[in-house]
Amino acid sequence: MFTTRSSTITILLVFLGLAGCYAEKTSKIEAVAFLTGPAKNNVVPTGNVTFTQNACGENVHVRVYLTGIAPGKHGFHVHEKGDLTNGCTSLAAHYNPEKLAHGGRTDEIRHVGDLGNLEANEQGVVDTTFTDHLISLTGPRTIIGRGLVVHEMIDDLGKTAHPESKKTGNSGGRVTCGVIGIK
Repeated sequence: MFTTRSSTITILLVFLGLAGCYAEKTSKIEAVAFLTGPAKNNVVPTGNVTFTQNACGENVHVRVYLTGIAPGKHGFHVHEKGDLTNGCTSLAAHYNPEKLAHGGRTDEIRHVGDLGNLEANEQGVVDTTFTDHLISLTGPRTIIGRGLVVHEMIDDLGKTAHPESKKTGNSGGRVTCGVIGIK
């Protein structure tokens, strides 16, 4: 049961959160991640991912352009940390502040960082855009300062019986990565 003091604190926190969002409501926010990874067959996977949020609380538009990626589908995730001291491995696990099961970008139950799959063409190029409703460039679900990873295999979106399915989508190692920063 809430006490008067805890009710007042809760209302104040909600108000402050909404006030911060209101102040940013008309501000377009952009972030970018430069991704690179180790060479494979003398080809270095590289590219840029740009995130645009036209106003606080709106969907985030994601623009991905990568080269040097093996043809096919690859898991694509925001990871907890923006730490590259040990390459892609120090980015930690998928960004999952609500501690939910792994899922696909359009699933109701998913990690905040679950962005589905990217598909590289026969030339190893990914050139795509999409919109996501769960990530944000402001507030408690901000992805700014976090890691971004393209994995070596397809993300099964938490839909198989594999032991890693509900944790990582069983998408394998990390091919290329970077840190999301303010543009």
